[in-house]
Amino acid sequence: MTTTSGSNGQAEGYFPRWKLKTSGVIMPEERMSWGHAIISGLQHCIAMSGSTIIAPLLMGFDPNVAVLFSGIGTLIFFVIVAGRVPSYLGSSFAFIAVVLAATGYAGQGPNPNLSVALGGIVGAGVLYGVIALIVMWSGTRWVERLMPPAVTGAVVAAIGLNLAPVAVKAVSANAFDTGIGLATVLIIGVVAVAAPGLWRRLPIIFGAIGGYLLYLLFANGLGFGKPIDFAQLSAAPWLGLPNFTTPTFQADAIFLIAPVAVILVAENLGHIKAVGAMTGRSLDAYLGRALFADSLATIVAACGGGTGVTTYAENIGVMAATKVYSTLLFAFAASVSVLLGFSPKFGALILSIPGPVIGGLSIVLFGLIAAMAGRIWVENKVDFADPANLITVAVALTAGAGDLTLKFGAFTIGGIGTATFGAIILYQILTSPLARRGA
Repeated sequence: MTTTSGSNGQAEGYFPRWKLKTSGVIMPEERMSWGHAIISGLQHCIAMSGSTIIAPLLMGFDPNVAVLFSGIGTLIFFVIVAGRVPSYLGSSFAFIAVVLAATGYAGQGPNPNLSVALGGIVGAGVLYGVIALIVMWSGTRWVERLMPPAVTGAVVAAIGLNLAPVAVKAVSANAFDTGIGLATVLIIGVVAVAAPGLWRRLPIIFGAIGGYLLYLLFANGLGFGKPIDFAQLSAAPWLGLPNFTTPTFQADAIFLIAPVAVILVAENLGHIKAVGAMTGRSLDAYLGRALFADSLATIVAACGGGTGVTTYAENIGVMAATKVYSTLLFAFAASVSVLLGFSPKFGALILSIPGPVIGGLSIVLFGLIAAMAGRIWVENKVDFADPANLITVAVALTAGAGDLTLKFGAFTIGGIGTATFGAIILYQILTSPLARRGA
């Protein structure tokens, strides 16, 4: 069996031995007492739950199935990286715009073309896996050359801007919906800024709860809006099988959705770099494995009706706040998610969240995606005095925000795909020796 050298210099097996440590920084190959580990693992469940649940709702997926496969995907990741990279895999927002475009989903209830979207997500997972195998064979330098921070930030910002109209539409049906959506946004902001301690890390959860209660008060109680119907929640059993769906493969949907793989590579690369910086050790050697694990998890999820998955920044935030990087926490959190996936009662509760509340959450979440680009550029000191960086970012943002769609016969690339491939290709052209010759 493959062995590595642990932090104490002794040989280890495929998995770390997770030495007990009760104070200070807890590294990936260490663990806390089991009681503290359970509490910390639940905290990671809470941190991922907001986005992992909201993303499938926005695409018309079953949130129970998405939560189930987020747990399964995280366990797949845990095994493939040998328990050495702390990460939780949740629903990827990068798929939302292309899924909406491929399925024509109207934004309420189950997506009638879900199986078509799943086929496209499988295609993205396969392309992702091919990239992962190339990285495992050739190393990571070409990935960093192809997608430097200027390009990665541009793609991330384009995703958020492309989704903005979806969020605004969700709170624009009438004045009441707009008020509930904006109140939800305000609750999220107040929690993120003023809540004590680790509660500050859970603004999306508190925003959803606060917005839900406000809607319940003013709609069900005072009659200002359409009341929440609890019939489905009351009828749902506590335990039961999720509503699995199998994929249908259509070429146009696959061509539209598969390019998201490039975005997932950038997200995973950023995760590996971020965790490596926090722990003070390079995890680049595990990038190929991490990419392959994420691709396999995405394929498995889509084969059963789940969303594509990605490594979660929310859980990086928890690690940054607690200084606990033990990978065992993620195995526990994933196991809890699998159990929740088998509770129809939990899924019915999530589906009862009113549309304007989801819209308010979306305004913040999509905005945060776009704003994350600024963080990427600042932390990597991207020089916008360089015309190559400036023009690449400018074109990608406009293509993404304006949903620039390119058609080549039956083949269509939506705004996110255009922004992604456009940023990569344009940057390579503008930084080529030929373009720089006159500088």
